[in-house]
Amino acid sequence: MTSSTADTTADTTADTTAHRPVVAVLGTGIMGSGMARSLLRAGLDVRAWNRTQSRAAPLAADGAVVTGTAEEAVRGADVVVTMLSDGPSVAAALAAASGGVHTGQVLLQSSTVGIDATTDLAQRAADLGLVYLDAPVSGTKQPAEQGALTVFVAGPSAVRATVDPVLDAIGQRTVWVGEAPGAASRLKLVVNTWVITMVNNIAECLNLAEGLGIDPQSFLDVMKGGPLDSAYLQGKSAAVLSGDLTPSFTLSTALKDTRLILDAAQSAGVRLDLVAASADRFVRAEAAGHGGEDMIATYYAGRAPERDDD
Repeated sequence: MTSSTADTTADTTADTTAHRPVVAVLGTGIMGSGMARSLLRAGLDVRAWNRTQSRAAPLAADGAVVTGTAEEAVRGADVVVTMLSDGPSVAAALAAASGGVHTGQVLLQSSTVGIDATTDLAQRAADLGLVYLDAPVSGTKQPAEQGALTVFVAGPSAVRATVDPVLDAIGQRTVWVGEAPGAASRLKLVVNTWVITMVNNIAECLNLAEGLGIDPQSFLDVMKGGPLDSAYLQGKSAAVLSGDLTPSFTLSTALKDTRLILDAAQSAGVRLDLVAASADRFVRAEAAGHGGEDMIATYYAGRAPERDDD
């Protein structure tokens, strides 16, 4: 049995080496840079581009080829990964890269762009001769840096052999949702609904504890180890209570995703009261200057307006 296992491992290693794709990463913000480093650790050749080149430059020290244009980044690559803020940003990157793409190249579109934009981007990819994979990811800064994201994928399974080394490098789990683009983005919106309502729930519990004169840590201690506890509750609470709002996922990006969820829900005839309330909190916190901080900064939207008793 030991010999068989060793032979299987050797065959797998040889196969992975023989089919190791060259990857272009377009968009090297919080998520894209972490994903690029995970790809590099896996031994893949990575070309990185960002509209603001200074944000991509640090990846050169990790072994990436940092290019001045999107066209340079994608030329000759087997897989193009897009990790940008929204649909228009991805569309602009594809337009900028169009002179360097080739027919049959795989586009792993990992940005959260919503349903309508996914349909539009799939058509743009088809017009360029690209194989489009709708592949949003679940996770924030740390999972991206650790190669521990969950990746939802919808698209032709015929290209799995090409993209599997990429998916294995960036994620701890890949969920193939279907062959048609859009299915993965729909699932991602459902997952993000859970995250968005949970982070606002945490913020409101902390707000109420402080408003009632309760030490928020007492609340966290009561929850700790019980059936309703979670690492997310403890981690996000610790961040806001310590004042360390270094973003793992910015509040403004969470607001963008919240609006995508509400748009999808309206189209589906579904009413999402908690998500709508979460959007209101994000808007208030962003207006107060917290948009670039971690999304737990929704905590700062919890101050009740002063009453006018006149």
